[in-house]
Amino acid sequence: MTIIAHRQVENDILKEKVFAYTLYPGLELFILPKKGYNKKYASFATKFGSIDSKFKLRGGEEKNLEVPDGVAHFLEHKLFEEERGNVFDEFSRLGASANAYTNFTMTNYLFSTADNFEECFDLLIDFVQNPFFNEESVEKEKGIIEQEILMYQDNPNWRLFFNLLGALYNHHPVRKDIAGTVESIKMIDKNVLYKCYETFYHPSNMALFVVGDLDPEKIKERVVKNLEEKNYSFMGEIERIYPEEPLQVKERIVKDKMEVSQHLLNLGFKDREVGFAGRKLFKKELVTDLLLEIILGRSSELYDRLYEEGLINESFGASFVAEKDYSYVIMGGETPDPDRLYSSLLTGIKEYQEKGIDGEDFKRQQRRILGEFLRNFNSLEFIANNFLAYYFRGINFFDYVEVLLEIKEEEVMERLKELFQEDFHACSIIYSEK
Repeated sequence: MTIIAHRQVENDILKEKVFAYTLYPGLELFILPKKGYNKKYASFATKFGSIDSKFKLRGGEEKNLEVPDGVAHFLEHKLFEEERGNVFDEFSRLGASANAYTNFTMTNYLFSTADNFEECFDLLIDFVQNPFFNEESVEKEKGIIEQEILMYQDNPNWRLFFNLLGALYNHHPVRKDIAGTVESIKMIDKNVLYKCYETFYHPSNMALFVVGDLDPEKIKERVVKNLEEKNYSFMGEIERIYPEEPLQVKERIVKDKMEVSQHLLNLGFKDREVGFAGRKLFKKELVTDLLLEIILGRSSELYDRLYEEGLINESFGASFVAEKDYSYVIMGGETPDPDRLYSSLLTGIKEYQEKGIDGEDFKRQQRRILGEFLRNFNSLEFIANNFLAYYFRGINFFDYVEVLLEIKEEEVMERLKELFQEDFHACSIIYSEK
């Protein structure tokens, strides 16, 4: 049986309908028709990121497998190379813009085009399913990735960010660079690549999302035909193995020096409420996003004060990362006085905890975030870039409006008191050598 399940996901508020299929042997296919749009986007992703370096197959091999750091990113690089040449060149010849990225939890291959969609779509799903590795090309790629790693190590914001994660987390692999290290990639060979590919690039661990002025039935038939030619069988569930992570942070403060025009600061808070996915995770993310806008957004009292004092500029921002097994808040940017900004941020947050948030401000920011989301939803690129990332966390991205409007002022206040506890913060500073 080729089609295991078929359903339609509708949202009355957004007035959108996604056609969703589970295809043998487990690939999830999502198609969002958008009439009248010229461009079309397709995204083919696997739930395999840099943190997935230790794992086993349930019902398969009994032993745990551990691979060098950086394999997911290495695989992303190698898949664009085929015996017949570089896949990027083929997309360009067809008039399409193609890209790929690896983050902590997933690897995504995508393209956008106004012409030759069918050919581009076939190319996407074919090259991702047809790895070609040999020892010579793997060795050559090590040199390329080594240069990429060294380049990122020279990037002040990259180093600021990973210094902070290394301070927040004791053992969790989120503290490690996505590309690995120069030492770890030397241990990668074609056997390691094939082993990870066979495990994580099985259709049951992948999802395909398509959006544009398209016929869902024709897209589905195209994918079914492609899968039928591949001779797949069912695979056991992947068990990802992560080290035990204590609640406390590893270090309070990490300082570094680089050639930068201004000092840089990132202040982070380690979220201890983890271990769940789905709608609960989605709500936690939106509550926290709303909270950050209220206390640190550009219209907040704290932002205004820090700006007027000259401690921050337009580079300052705050964000929340919400994953099943780890979550954290980061805030910061350029500053002439990182030590004073560090102290002022902690003091400002404590003031909000003591006085509470303003009810009118809560409603205003909730409306503002809603309006921004609805505006962004007119962008096919915005939808394509977010849908699968949320899907892999067990979240229906179309529930955004409903979940946002569910949030009560008391929940935001509770989150403010629970998340921003000084015992669970760390600070990363890069001082200018000038």
